[in-house]
Amino acid sequence: VQLQASGGGLVQAGDSLRLSCATAGRTFRGYAVAWFRQAPGAGRNFVAAIDRNGNGIYYGDSVKGRFTLSRNNARNTVYLQMNSLRPEDTAVYYCASGSSVITSNLASQAAYANWGQGTQVTVSS
Repeated sequence: VQLQASGGGLVQAGDSLRLSCATAGRTFRGYAVAWFRQAPGAGRNFVAAIDRNGNGIYYGDSVKGRFTLSRNNARNTVYLQMNSLRPEDTAVYYCASGSSVITSNLASQAAYANWGQGTQVTVSS
């Protein structure tokens, strides 16, 4: 499954961005989809995920209340709406999908078999 992440950019603190993760000719049905991010010099961290059924959405503690994940099945696209952005949100954001992801490993990179190329988000203070 090929994933295409887009929507990154350079914004100021307090601004918003919406990232998109689209599949190429495939559906997300039956797949959990997640966003991870990697800041310079740091590891890749969990941001948000939607489970395989599309019923459960989970967020990392640092983005709760500011980021919203949603899925449009008709467009085979998952969105990450990011509001009230902070300089510490600066990172490359990656989307990932997996058909074997369960609730207990939603936040684990190893659970996802398919990865997009990443999109840069830079938040200036």
